[in-house]
Amino acid sequence: MSTLFQVCVWWTLALYYGATFGQEIEARAYSNAPIGLNFASAGIAQASSGSYTLTSEVTSFTHILDINGQSGKISLIIPYAELTGSKNVNSQTINASANGFSDPVLKASINLYGAPALDSEEFKSYQQDLIVGASLNASIPWGSYSNQQLINVGANRWFIQPGVGASQAIGPWRLELEGAATIFTSNTSYIGSNTFSENPIYSTQTHVIYYFPSTAWLSIDTTYFIGGQAFVNGTPINGSQENWRFGSTFSYPIDKHNAIRLSASTGISSRTNNSFDLLGLSWQYRWGPGL
Repeated sequence: MSTLFQVCVWWTLALYYGATFGQEIEARAYSNAPIGLNFASAGIAQASSGSYTLTSEVTSFTHILDINGQSGKISLIIPYAELTGSKNVNSQTINASANGFSDPVLKASINLYGAPALDSEEFKSYQQDLIVGASLNASIPWGSYSNQQLINVGANRWFIQPGVGASQAIGPWRLELEGAATIFTSNTSYIGSNTFSENPIYSTQTHVIYYFPSTAWLSIDTTYFIGGQAFVNGTPINGSQENWRFGSTFSYPIDKHNAIRLSASTGISSRTNNSFDLLGLSWQYRWGPGL
């Protein structure tokens, strides 16, 4: 495998997998909600870096449940993606184009402290103080993938991502801190029968959230992650990542069932030159007991 080929492969993979997994910024991951509530959402997000553009249409479903007296949630995320672009390396142009369903992601979390399982009536008198929670996310390698293509929107490998986090309420403000590790299995059908592997990515996120009287909220978000050195057949093809990202999210409730959300983030520092800009818009519908 030539050096030129390795560089192009890694650069494009870094854009795609960074946008989807390691560089995700999610506020309110450990917030409380009434038991039995359901959320369905649909949205579109676009990540761009240089001439590469990744557009994802995402649908998701979330259910709030009681886990031994504490609130928890389980989510299923189904993305569809289109990746296009080209890159010049050593006077050669490498074109990329792929589309199809990406790997679905399952997310589960439990609030270990400060967020008891409450029904809708009990929840009306709930006042947040400190919440501490844990989560476990996993991808399922069901996305579109061909070992005859350089670029794919499916990864053909699993990842699991354990995490912990805390949220502290101070009046209308919420201060959040989260940490996680993303652990990957190997793709043994990479460009034929090669093996692509990657070291774990370790990340932390902080969020400063303000709730308006209308229950709309605005967050300022940062994330830092490190690790993720990649290998092909055991040979390193890049150095470890060390990236900082900054972003913001605004959620506005239209009525008790519907809300819209806008999000944006950008890379502010990148050791391996895989920063990207991300814009997202989504609609959310909620239903359940008490609504």
